[in-house]
Amino acid sequence: MPMVTVRSKIEYVIFDVDGLLIDSERVTIQAANDVLARYGKELTREMITSFRGYTGRVCAQKMLSAFPDLPLSVEGLLAQTDESQYRLFHLAKPLPGAVRLVKHLHAHGIPIAVATSSRRFYFLAKAQHSPGLFACFGNRTVCGDDHGIAKVKPAPDLFLAAAREKLGLDVGTPDGVCVSAQVAARSKGLIFEDAAVGIQAAKRAGMSAVWVVNEDLYRSADLNEQPDLVLNSLEEFVPEEWGLPPYSGAVKLEAYN
Repeated sequence: MPMVTVRSKIEYVIFDVDGLLIDSERVTIQAANDVLARYGKELTREMITSFRGYTGRVCAQKMLSAFPDLPLSVEGLLAQTDESQYRLFHLAKPLPGAVRLVKHLHAHGIPIAVATSSRRFYFLAKAQHSPGLFACFGNRTVCGDDHGIAKVKPAPDLFLAAAREKLGLDVGTPDGVCVSAQVAARSKGLIFEDAAVGIQAAKRAGMSAVWVVNEDLYRSADLNEQPDLVLNSLEEFVPEEWGLPPYSGAVKLEAYN
């Protein structure tokens, strides 16, 4: 059996949700286009790419900037897209490799958490359609509208809050000066993201980052902070390269959504 080179010794893992664990970005795009179609508009590919990782409010602001003749306020557009999304969330299914990886880490006792810019109400609405996947996280989730989250991605607040408040790790705060032990604790975390702003947030948090994204999108991205690894799918992830337990045939997936 060939030797595996360990990139970094990881002790805990934090996941984004939309477009990474579940195919909810497709639902969000469909919902936005359903609303825009009422006004004879449609999202372009460039606009869709620019939405990745941002909150619904920021995306609504971007849409109104792109379509200044839309007779809607930010609140009005949000209300319509929120209603449309909620009706479609049942279509958001786990993405390839997501259930296997999350269940594998959970089964081996690796601390895992979720950190998403999504509002908690909508995170819960999406999560209820993939109960087997999200049950592995318990209550270890941080959302963009949680109390105490001052900034969302690309700021590191969400990831640091997940490590500190949900996993009980001393990683310090975004606005504080880190002592050496806190820097070391941050370096033992691995973040999975599908958005450029998420990668920026992960690196600003002092953690390793895996970008699960189409390689063409990665090559066209202009990032100051570079991911430690780029994958096309979670199925390509090799746990032992990060000092994590390797996959085995013992993990049964068919019972999980």
